[in-house]
Amino acid sequence: MESALKPFRILAYIVGVMLLILVTCIVLRYGFGIEEPSKIVSPIHGFLYMLYLVATMNLGMKARWTWQYILGVMLAGTVPLLSFVFERRVTRRVESELATAAAIA
Repeated sequence: MESALKPFRILAYIVGVMLLILVTCIVLRYGFGIEEPSKIVSPIHGFLYMLYLVATMNLGMKARWTWQYILGVMLAGTVPLLSFVFERRVTRRVESELATAAAIA
């Protein structure tokens, strides 16, 4: 589970930052008619979001989360700033589960 947590954390931050950049590009596109930045940022964000989904699924399967929780974490990457909040929650949850497992063993 530890091996799946690090990629998830990194991608959660990257996707969160890219989503904020994408929102800025969308404001530029529809508010000011400047289309070029969104044409570059949109596909990059889409690719990184797909990696985030894979990392979330990998961590969720290793941690044996419910499908509802996995979907909730996945959707967190679609709301600006929410991926940062969920990254902290998921990290605390996984670290707690790891500490519990270590105490039992």
